[in-house]
Amino acid sequence: MAETVKVDIPHKLTREAARQRISEGFDRVRSDATGGMLKFEDQWTGDHLDFRAGMLGQHIVGRLDILDDHVHIELDLPGFLASLANKVTGKIRSEGQILLESKKA
Repeated sequence: MAETVKVDIPHKLTREAARQRISEGFDRVRSDATGGMLKFEDQWTGDHLDFRAGMLGQHIVGRLDILDDHVHIELDLPGFLASLANKVTGKIRSEGQILLESKKA
């Protein structure tokens, strides 16, 4: 059965800096998807991102909002991936924290 998971990742960046880092992260996903195994689409509207990824007949649809102090992500996971929701949520949270952590000059 499909499941929607929600993840909030705190940050101490400006919205613009957070958006830039997330955009770069999605660019890496897209470039890593060479070979056609992973189909990835994303569309920014201001600080809101709609995205869709598909592989081997499984599709994930997601939404991401950049807020002043955190990023809110919602993913609609298909049945098979829904059984792994806790692992998926943990991975998104940990990777997101690394991506959004403040970097000292």
